[in-house]
Amino acid sequence: MDPIRNPYAPGAGQRPPELAGRDRELAAFDVTLERVAAGRPERSMVVSGLRGVGKTVLLNALRGQAVSRAWGTGKIEARPDQSLRIPVAQAVHAAVREVAHRHRDPDRVDAVAGVLKSFALRTELKDRKGFRWAPPSDVPAAKGRADSGDLELDLIELFTDVGELGRDLGVGLGLFVDEMQDVASAELAAICGAVHEVSQQNAPVLVVGAGLPHLPVVLSAAKSYAERLFRYVAVDRLPRDMADRAWLRPAASEGVDFEPAALDRLYELTDGYPYFVQAYGKATWDAAVENPVTVADVEEAAPEAEAELAVGFFGARYERATPAERDYMRTMAELGADRETEQVTTADVAKALARKPQSLSPARDGLIKKGLVFSSERGAVAFTVPHFGAFLRAQHA
Repeated sequence: MDPIRNPYAPGAGQRPPELAGRDRELAAFDVTLERVAAGRPERSMVVSGLRGVGKTVLLNALRGQAVSRAWGTGKIEARPDQSLRIPVAQAVHAAVREVAHRHRDPDRVDAVAGVLKSFALRTELKDRKGFRWAPPSDVPAAKGRADSGDLELDLIELFTDVGELGRDLGVGLGLFVDEMQDVASAELAAICGAVHEVSQQNAPVLVVGAGLPHLPVVLSAAKSYAERLFRYVAVDRLPRDMADRAWLRPAASEGVDFEPAALDRLYELTDGYPYFVQAYGKATWDAAVENPVTVADVEEAAPEAEAELAVGFFGARYERATPAERDYMRTMAELGADRETEQVTTADVAKALARKPQSLSPARDGLIKKGLVFSSERGAVAFTVPHFGAFLRAQHA
């Protein structure tokens, strides 16, 4: 097939040509947007799942829905050891800018801009790391509003004011947070507290977060009521019919079809994980000689897809780990070989390495911090990347 016409898109956060299997989430968010804009009570939203299941793609699609309804939106990607205040200020500034030009009262817009500036300038010296940011506006910073230094209180005041600006226009404002599990616990608690307060005010403000499978647990640890504060959506691999849709519809737009046996083999190889669906789809298209695509084309393409995943998807993550962390992961892979989720206990890892569990805590914590493993329950760990255990076992072999 012509590689220029290849319709598949394996990329980090890159939207595939057919966003299969997410119709229910998109439809539910449509209802949420309409309810919030109409002044009805509604919860913010959290999306969680393994890497490669399309969390960022879904987060961006949800943001696109808000934009299409004339909402103001801003997005941040959380990072470990980085304060949220400046990224939130930048994202909220983007959201306000999207709606401010439609507002009929310039003084009201300037008042909100002043509050936003005061929020941004309240960054603690220890968090600045040589960088200080303020909205590019001549409006002076407001005094006594969103500048207390208490992040939760300041977020409440900021969200309240920008929400009122949106209410004047019959729309809302949305803050979209990717890699939310990397937000420090104290700042997660502040976000939860602010979302809780503005939701009680029916302010048209939504916070939509995306992160790894343990994100709901992290949120509950930050605020006990977080489990009731958000609507939680777990995204996973695609069922067979949705995976077929992800392969067939983009190909059909180019006048190409797949033999049923080819689809069978593709699903065996990918397990329906969206990133793998795109990676194998792309490699198979390039390997195919004629229409329709055959199982022989899939077999010919499989080594190429596997090699690309080994370098870009698995290998890059493995290289980030220290030698001790690699030993820990290889042991996890061996212990989880016969388990569907590949979740193992930390006690079993310590036993296999003939070490005391406490002595392995630095390696485990380092892997969690790097986003390579997660702990969904006490005393257990699992890989954040699907098929990572199989990759490590193949490397060891």
